[in-house]
Amino acid sequence: MPHFLDIAIGTVTMRPYVFAFFAAFLLTCVPHIGWQRTATFTLVGYLIAFGSEWLSINTGFPYGWYHYIDTTSCRELWIAGVPFFDSLSYVFLSYCSYATALFILSPLKAWRWNVATLETRSIRRSFAALLLGSFLQTFLDIVIDPVALQGRRWFLGQIYGYREAGLHFGVPLSNYGGWLLTSFCLIAALQLIDARRLHDAPKGIVNLPFRSLLGPLLYLSVLIFNIAMALVIGEQFMALCAVLMFTLPILIVVVLALRRVNSYTKEQLGEHLRDYPWSPAGSILKGGK
Repeated sequence: MPHFLDIAIGTVTMRPYVFAFFAAFLLTCVPHIGWQRTATFTLVGYLIAFGSEWLSINTGFPYGWYHYIDTTSCRELWIAGVPFFDSLSYVFLSYCSYATALFILSPLKAWRWNVATLETRSIRRSFAALLLGSFLQTFLDIVIDPVALQGRRWFLGQIYGYREAGLHFGVPLSNYGGWLLTSFCLIAALQLIDARRLHDAPKGIVNLPFRSLLGPLLYLSVLIFNIAMALVIGEQFMALCAVLMFTLPILIVVVLALRRVNSYTKEQLGEHLRDYPWSPAGSILKGGK
């Protein structure tokens, strides 16, 4: 038992940044979809991610052949040759990518010191949200994986390697194909979990100020963290490539968001409030826009 406790404690203390992002995910996702759905997606998402990693290290599909280097299993939790924290990361990466897709696709309502995405069930369940979220998560990994592969040079440690060096800073292109497929499965699972219509707000939903921005901010936080790590280890070109890859998309999203603010129709607002009557957008109708 003491050894198990040591491993449980080490799992958190060795990877505080992962659990900080996971805590941010809980603080963002629970007010959005409730405790039950968040917990269900955490479990289902972890199992999908773990299955994809276990499959790839044993068969080469979907990411290509790679292996984990077991130097920490005596200090942190590993499951069947896969570090626990690694599969857990997929959960918050999927959610923040999906939330960012919803922010891009939904009309926006702003008032005083708040803003809300006028999401509807059709937007949340749409193929557009699924496809865009999957690509957003994959593009995030295009920044994450090259930095993680250099883990020996920062506090991550060298936890994995590829059978053959790939074209993208040592990462094979098959890895990104695998991420796209896995992201598609993860976000599809989240959409299915969130699909049931409810008449009352799920437990845990809170109308936090600027809650609709929290998912995109979590997405940007993961991106900035990895760019910062690339700079810390002296990989300026790697960091520059990441910055250049995301500058135009971020600029487009911001400009289009500013153009969409309060440009919704009465029908769009009505559909949003029919699907989510607990939305903060409904509490200020008497005061107008």
